[in-house]
Amino acid sequence: MQEVSFDATRVGGAPFGRGCGARQRSALGRAGCDRLCGAPIEARLREGAVRIPSGCAIAAIMDRSGARHDGSDIVKAIELMHDRSNGLGGGFAAYGIYPAYRELYAFHVMYESRDARAEVEAYLDTYFMCEKQERIPTEPVASIKNPPDLWRYFVAPHTMRLNMSGVDEAEYVMRHVVRINKNVDGAFVASSGKDMGAFKGVGYPEDIGAFYRLDEYRAWAWTAHGRFPTNTPGWWGGAHPFTLLNWSVVHNGEVSSYDANRRYVEQFGYSCELQTDTEVITYLFDLLCRRGGLSPEMAAHIMTAPSWDAIDRMPAEDAAFETALRTVYASALVNGPFSVILGSEEGILAINDRLKLRALMAGEKGSMVYLASEQAAIEAVCPDAENIRPIEGGEPFVVQLDEVARRQDDHGVWSSPRHAPLAHETGVLPRREEGRGL
Repeated sequence: MQEVSFDATRVGGAPFGRGCGARQRSALGRAGCDRLCGAPIEARLREGAVRIPSGCAIAAIMDRSGARHDGSDIVKAIELMHDRSNGLGGGFAAYGIYPAYRELYAFHVMYESRDARAEVEAYLDTYFMCEKQERIPTEPVASIKNPPDLWRYFVAPHTMRLNMSGVDEAEYVMRHVVRINKNVDGAFVASSGKDMGAFKGVGYPEDIGAFYRLDEYRAWAWTAHGRFPTNTPGWWGGAHPFTLLNWSVVHNGEVSSYDANRRYVEQFGYSCELQTDTEVITYLFDLLCRRGGLSPEMAAHIMTAPSWDAIDRMPAEDAAFETALRTVYASALVNGPFSVILGSEEGILAINDRLKLRALMAGEKGSMVYLASEQAAIEAVCPDAENIRPIEGGEPFVVQLDEVARRQDDHGVWSSPRHAPLAHETGVLPRREEGRGL
C-alpha cells in the first residue's frame, strides 16, 4: 500500500480547518498545522502527546504444531492498532479453515451484480469441476456499507482441459484466476488457494472480522491488515491481503520500485489491475518460488538484496553470489520502506526493507508465534510472550509448520538463502547422474 504522499490542504481524506484532528496534525506537523489551521500557540500539541502512526497495521499468529485456533485473537491484535487504519480497508487470511475440502481450491469471489456472478459461474463450469458453492456467511455490521455479494466455490480443474492445457495444475488455476479478474466486470477472485481463504473489505479490520464471523473459523495461521491508503482508493478488492493460489501478502509501506517490478511480472503473464503496489509483491513470490523453484527465503533475499556498496565490502565468494543474484533478478529488487508478512501452506515469512524503515515485531510462546507492527499488539493476545524482538532489515524471518520443517530436514533442504541452490539449469541438457555415460 503506497504511503504518505499528501496534498497540503488535505490529509487522510479530511480538509484542514481550525478543528483538524490529531491524525491530521501528526501527519502535517505542528508548524504546518498551526499555519493552516490558525490554531493558537497554547493549543499546539507537544511532541509525544499525539500518536503518530507509521502507515498501515499488519499482524500474524501461527501455531507451528498445526493446531487450529479461532479468529478472535487475530482480530484483537489488529484492533489494538486501530489508529494505523482509516476505515478504508481491512482483511485477514486464514490457513487450515477448510479441512473437509483440503484437496480442492477454495475460490472466494466478490460480485457487484447478478450478471457478473452468472458469467463467472458459467466460466467455472467450463474449466473446473465444482464440489460445492455457497454464499460466504456474514453478519450485519453498522459500519460496513454496501458489501458485494460474497460467494465461495470448492473446485478442481477439469481433468480433460487440464491435460490439454500443457501446464501443471497450479499454473492452470493461476491463469484462470488472472483471466477472471482481468476480463469479468464486477467480479473479483479474492483468494484461490487450498484449505485457506481471504476475508477482506472496506472498513476497519475489527469490523471486517465481525462482518465475516471469523470467530467461527479455526486456522493454524492467521494474518491481518488494517489499511491507511493515501495514493489509491478504498475498495473491496483493494483491501489486503492480496492472494494468489496459496500465497497471501499483507504489507505496510510503499514500493517505490513498483513500475519496474510490475513490468517484470507482466512479462510472465501476471496482470496488475488492482491499483496498489502491494499486488506486485504477491506475484513476485509466486514467480520466484512456484515458477522459479526458489525457496521463499531466497525470494525474500532477492527482493531485499544488499546494496552494491555492501556487496563491495563482502568476501569474494559472497560478493560473487550476491552480484549474480542482483544481476539475474535486477527487476525483482523491491525498493522503498516496507514490512511484509507472507502466508503459504508451509507457514509464514516476514521481511523488512533492508534499511528497516517500517516497524515489525516478533514474539513466541510455546508452539505459538506472533508478529505485529507494534509490540503492544502481541502482548494484547499473549501477555507473557517470550523472546520479543524486532525483525531485522533485509533478513527473512521464517516460521514453518513442524511437519514441513521435519520433512525438509529429512531431505537435507537448506533453509539459509546463502546455501539454497538455484533451481534452474544453464546447460542445454539435463544434468546426468554421477557415473552415467554413453
